[in-house]
Amino acid sequence: MQVNSTYVGRFAPSPTGPLHFGSLVAALASFLDARHHNGRWLVRIEDLDPPREIDSAPAQIFRQLEYFGLEWDDDPLFQSDRLEAYEASLARLETKGLLFSCTCSRRSYGAVYPGTCRHLARALDSRIDGQRTGQAASATRIRTENREIQFADLFQGTQRFELETQIGDFILKRKDGLFAYQLAVVVDDDAQGITHIIRGNDLLDSTPKQLYLADQLGFKRPIYGHFPVVLGEDGHKLSKQAKANPIALENPCAALNMALKALGQTPISTSSVTVLLQQAVQNWDRQQIPKVAGVSINSLSL
Repeated sequence: MQVNSTYVGRFAPSPTGPLHFGSLVAALASFLDARHHNGRWLVRIEDLDPPREIDSAPAQIFRQLEYFGLEWDDDPLFQSDRLEAYEASLARLETKGLLFSCTCSRRSYGAVYPGTCRHLARALDSRIDGQRTGQAASATRIRTENREIQFADLFQGTQRFELETQIGDFILKRKDGLFAYQLAVVVDDDAQGITHIIRGNDLLDSTPKQLYLADQLGFKRPIYGHFPVVLGEDGHKLSKQAKANPIALENPCAALNMALKALGQTPISTSSVTVLLQQAVQNWDRQQIPKVAGVSINSLSL
């Protein structure tokens, strides 16, 4: 197979536990879209939240991906090795006058941050500053603009967000000094040359934030495709936070076929993971991705 160097996709789990079925769907979707277009597929471990992480999780995730035949290109990237790059990106945004410190608690405002602390300059180290002055520690937010962010989703069609009124100023560095997901993912996607981001639609409202950041940092915008997340028997998204069970390693073809069904693709009758993935890559059809918010796991039995 000739590799298409213009397509680079990725799967980026957090190491808070082993992969569950929803994670398998996400990995498979990004893998199939990349391989169908003769592209490269990378794995990134998003380990920026130590209190929630499990030391053994990365190795376990790698074993699970290998068990399901999802082989990646290049060495996995660990976000914990990238702190200097994130700080450098914050410095670039600081020179543009886009950052400010915020002492607000999440409980003090509704769905969209109202710009309460926009008048505050950014503290270089909010934790130290807070300890020195006796004031509350602060987060670093980026100031948004009154404009529309629009993008063509590969699966869901044209998406439009009013940046200031629907999204609002968002956090790039937390009060505890940890870098926020929104900043790290944008910086790493650019560093790794990611061209296509295939992920669950629970992250759809993160996309305008990431596009705004990419624009402000002068990065090329990736192409996005959001598929429906898998819902558990309780009707909520399968997630590690909700204690979703690790994906069983007993019948990989059955699990992969269930994942294909969740993505609107045709299951493949074979007992060979290699054959199944080869055919799934060949048959991958973006047009068949369901245009719904979620797919119940109860609907995926074969």
